[in-house]
Amino acid sequence: MTDFLQLFFSGLATGSIYAVAALGFTLLWQASGTINFAQGEFVMLPAFMMLGFMAIGAPLLVSFVCTILLAMLLLGWIFKRGVVDPLFRYGMMPIVVATIGLSIAMRNGVRAGYSAEAHPFPSLFADKLFNIAGVTVTLQDVGTFVLAMVVVMATQAFLAKTVTGRAMQAVAQNTESASVLGINVPRMILYTFAINAVLAVVAALLVTPTYLAKFDMGEGLGTKAFFAAIIGGFNNSRGALLGGLIVGVCENLAAAYISPAYKDAVALIIFMVVILFKPQGLLGKKEERKV
Repeated sequence: MTDFLQLFFSGLATGSIYAVAALGFTLLWQASGTINFAQGEFVMLPAFMMLGFMAIGAPLLVSFVCTILLAMLLLGWIFKRGVVDPLFRYGMMPIVVATIGLSIAMRNGVRAGYSAEAHPFPSLFADKLFNIAGVTVTLQDVGTFVLAMVVVMATQAFLAKTVTGRAMQAVAQNTESASVLGINVPRMILYTFAINAVLAVVAALLVTPTYLAKFDMGEGLGTKAFFAAIIGGFNNSRGALLGGLIVGVCENLAAAYISPAYKDAVALIIFMVVILFKPQGLLGKKEERKV
């Protein structure tokens, strides 16, 4: 039982990172009807941005803030204006192909321009262990889980409780009606891309101390985050949280009790089961999107 709890709590920490990345998928879909298959690389690139700032002497938190500002420009505004806006009129498939190509370009760009080696990354949390009823939990795991939960819940509260958040959701449901009501639709969509960039930086801050900064770190993370978003419900931000936690815990248990070789297949298996029996996801709902 102790081993099970150990694996469970460790899986929650990993799953919470998937949840933050998955939240980016759900936000972009809800507000703009966009699927970004470069989401994993959107987490990888800020990790190297922070390393770059720290290399010139900036502390971790200062590097984090500077990276947020730079990511909002590059991964928010420029990504929207340079990739999504020109292709959106042609439907979803060109955006899917473009973001897959963008992910490949970002991986190879970082490998060629920075390094192909894995780089250590400082943790936001001290190297400390807690022993609770025989279960050893690291401060890194606890801090990662708590911070990720705060980010997800804060995002949910922003969407549900603020005027801007409700306007973003109105745009997601019906852009024509939102425009008639006086909502600045392009601005709301831009806000969504900016928030997605911030979430990517947060995910980088949480995941990189454990998995190290490497040019291909976003490949697996992006895939699992996408599966988590589908599992929880692609049109429900709380679904991203649920899907991420399910994937994180189940892959930990599968690696321990079945075989490490099956760890990366767990998300795919759960994904296939969910779309067969509940295509809209565990917390998702059927939607009729009007644009």
